[in-house]
Amino acid sequence: MAPLYKKVLIIGATSGIGEALATKLLDGGTSVIVTGRRQERLDAYVSKHSNSTTSPSPSATVNSIALDITNLSAIPSFAASVTQAHPDLDSVILNAGIQRPFDFSRPATVDLDAFGKELLTNYTAYVHLVTALLPHLQALGKQTQTHLVFVSASLALVPTLVRTPGYNASKAALHSWITNLRQQLRDNGDSVRVVEVFPPAVQTELHDTRHQPDMVNGGEIGMPLPAYIDAMYKGLEKGNDQFAIGHADVWLADGGFEAERQKLFEEGQVAVKGALAKYLK
Repeated sequence: MAPLYKKVLIIGATSGIGEALATKLLDGGTSVIVTGRRQERLDAYVSKHSNSTTSPSPSATVNSIALDITNLSAIPSFAASVTQAHPDLDSVILNAGIQRPFDFSRPATVDLDAFGKELLTNYTAYVHLVTALLPHLQALGKQTQTHLVFVSASLALVPTLVRTPGYNASKAALHSWITNLRQQLRDNGDSVRVVEVFPPAVQTELHDTRHQPDMVNGGEIGMPLPAYIDAMYKGLEKGNDQFAIGHADVWLADGGFEAERQKLFEEGQVAVKGALAKYLK
């Protein structure tokens, strides 16, 4: 079976979903470039996998680049560097994210700086990254299919985890922006494929004590990571623009509320374009 992508850049791959997905892709013959803030983890990953014999494609390679996505001013030079070094980069997976508890019923306890950093990490940095990397994907897209894959969250659709209002809101904002981005690229005639994945809770360090100090054994919450990665990989193989894993799958299925909302978007944006046509230059 052919590799899923030729070469993929994974934003946020030093642990959890990003790291496990990188390995799954590499084992499937896709060359990977892993990024993250922790250089020691990147070095360890490359050391472990650079001599891997499990990939069916001997040409599959693994590289790493350290990046703190909250340093927005560094993103343009990062994008220029990685695309110059890897002109065959055909896919980007945006996975980095943080989740913090906030109780706004007790406003004195709310750390607004931490709240702002969560929005920066989960949403604003993604916008900057895509803006910087899109020119490369658009240009390469004239020769071959290119991809932008966003690891979102089912909480973007229904924010049932009330203890994490910032995380929920950042993912909801990301979902709305992705929907518009996908349509803009279509309207422009670009072949960049925009895919959004809605995971359930997954057993990663997102919920551990280091990130959420009021939790005990938070890393045990949710779907086992290997099962999730297998399901996500199969979903990516199917080629849908968006898909959910776990309980949210029915929301995107025919008749589900998110499927219906997408229909409303498709109809509504056409109507709005028509209404605005005479006002726009």
